[in-house]
Amino acid sequence: MELFNNITFANPEYLYGLLLLPGIAIWYGFKNNAGKADIQMSSLQGFSGYKGNFKTRSRHSLIFFRILALAALIVAVARPQSSTSWQNVTTEGIDIIISIDISGSMLAEDFKPNRLEASKEVADEFISGRPNDRIGLVVFSGESFTQCPLTTDHTILRNLFKDIKSGMIEDGTAIGMGLATGINRLENSQAKSKVIILLTDGVNNSGLIAPATAAEIAKSFGIRVYTIGVGTEGTAPYPFQTPYGIKYQEIEVKIDEVMLKEIADLTGGRYFRAVNKSSLEDIYEEIDKLEKSKIEVTEFKKKTERFLPLAIFAGFLVLLELLFRNTLFRSIP
Repeated sequence: MELFNNITFANPEYLYGLLLLPGIAIWYGFKNNAGKADIQMSSLQGFSGYKGNFKTRSRHSLIFFRILALAALIVAVARPQSSTSWQNVTTEGIDIIISIDISGSMLAEDFKPNRLEASKEVADEFISGRPNDRIGLVVFSGESFTQCPLTTDHTILRNLFKDIKSGMIEDGTAIGMGLATGINRLENSQAKSKVIILLTDGVNNSGLIAPATAAEIAKSFGIRVYTIGVGTEGTAPYPFQTPYGIKYQEIEVKIDEVMLKEIADLTGGRYFRAVNKSSLEDIYEEIDKLEKSKIEVTEFKKKTERFLPLAIFAGFLVLLELLFRNTLFRSIP
């Protein structure tokens, strides 16, 4: 019933009056027994099997009308109220560009199934946990391009994320170009916080823009860059296609950590090293904590008095008791 949805009481202390109702019922029972008349009879055989008629069996129902009316009246005096609430949410979002390396070395299988697929899976989880932010995607290897501009439609973004693969563009590692393309997508952003997450597994060896130059530009636009170096220490198994099928060879893992740290430090971000998928997940969780959207919630409530139906119900029970007491259950003094 709508009457009991989200009910609160303005004067709940009056509800203690309900504790008196069992006492009234007990008092009525004692009074009824004390008021019975005694008569001596030689035998009760003539009354055997007599169960009384409806009137005699129902005469005590009047006290229940009175008790129920009193209960409804007590609850009505406590002023039951239903509340309707709604929220006005203000979001101070963050604009995030994920710039990911898709060079051939990202197919190394020190991560399962490989570096690129593991990075895609972890980034997908990161995106799904930030519904209030605009997020875009940049990919790079020998050159770079925007796979998805900044958007709040994360369904489309995640689908485009799944489509990226190594070999889409010329091979190489143009870290400066990957960073510069991300900056280009954020330079006109009006967001309070602008962030680039740059993930690579190598050393800058191509592109027209040096990573240090791109970092200076990011700093000038107030963009923080979080850099992630992906790869185990030492060597990693890399698949090679041969006439006899896929063969694996251990290749040296080379990550320019000094340069990635400089980019992060210059722009106010941080550098992380991921040596397996689990540590990559931890890195994204850490970035998620560092870059939280500010959400201001203002709650509004509207209260509606609900005592009137109870008061009417109590009045109806009182009238019903008076009607029965003076008609069907009328007694002669």
